[in-house]
This record gives sequence, structure tokens and C-alpha cells, in this order.
Amino acid sequence: MGRVVVFTSVTLDGVMQAPARPDEDVRGGFQRGGWAVPYADAISGSMAGQSSGGGLLLGRRTYEDFFAVWPARTDNPFTEILNRTQKYVASRTLREPLPWINSTLLKGDTGDAVAQLKGELDRDLIVLGSGELVRSLMERKLVDQFILLIHPLVVGSGRRLFAEGGPDVKLRLVDNKPTTTGVIIATYQVES
Repeated sequence: MGRVVVFTSVTLDGVMQAPARPDEDVRGGFQRGGWAVPYADAISGSMAGQSSGGGLLLGRRTYEDFFAVWPARTDNPFTEILNRTQKYVASRTLREPLPWINSTLLKGDTGDAVAQLKGELDRDLIVLGSGELVRSLMERKLVDQFILLIHPLVVGSGRRLFAEGGPDVKLRLVDNKPTTTGVIIATYQVES
């Protein structure tokens, strides 16, 4: 049986919005995009390269953003990994065929579709970004593990991974690793 593993960057105050680029996600007037870039190093890069598992599980916004950026890039090791990895996309507005190779639109209720995938796959489904999707999966108790790249900065506002009013989730730290730039890569198992 597969697991759902959330792999995401957050600030110390829990913001996950727009870690990679200033224009990545400006919803709510967010102007601090690209906050994770100065903290990239070989350790965090090696973790990102291992994050494809048995497939990627993406919300619509993250899928469209990744598709706009990654398939055309050839100056990095991640494009090939992302292109060949099976991508499962949760969206109420997208229609098939999806434009990026190895992409499948989840049918029906997202929680039901993800629960079915977990039962069918013997490898992990990795969720990158996709905050709204993560929160909905947490509500359904479908997340098994969080790998959080906790960055040593506070941005004060923005969309948070654990939003106010979300479900209670008990986590157990199973691994942690500091990077050379002060990011802590913390792996938490979700307790039942």
C-alpha cells in the first residue's frame, strides 16, 4: 500500500506560499515570493531529487505552475525526473488530455481517488506545494508523512501549510537534517 507524503518548504511562521519565485503566487497581495531561493544548497537539492516516489500528487495551481516552468528547462537534473514521473492532478476545472506527459486527472471526489491510489500503489505519492490539496487530504486523514524544509525566516503573512481552523494532527519526528544554510529538513510521521 502506498503512502501520501507531503514534501514542502515552509518558513518558521508556517508560510508555504511562493517559495521559488517572486511571481509564483501573488494571491492576497503576497510580495515575498522567492523566499526559499537564498537557502538552496546541495543537501536540500539532493532531497528534492528524491521526491518523486511512485508518483506526484498535485493540485491544479501547482500543476500549471510546474508545467509552465519545468518541461522546457534543460539546465538541471530535475526536469527529466519530473517529465518521466507519473503526475496525478486534482482539479475541478482542468480537462483531459492534460498537456504534460505522464499526467492523469483524478476523477470524481479527490479524497476517494487518492484513497484508491494509496490502495493500488506500492510506492509513495509525493505532494509538492499544493496547499489546498494538502489541507483537504489532511481533513480526510490521507496524509501519512510530512517532509518539511523549515527555512530560518519569518515572512509575517501568506498562505500557511497548517491553516487556522484545520484538523488536529499529531506528528512524530522520525528524522531531521540541517542544511548548510540553516534549513532544517524535518520528517514527521502522522500518528493515528
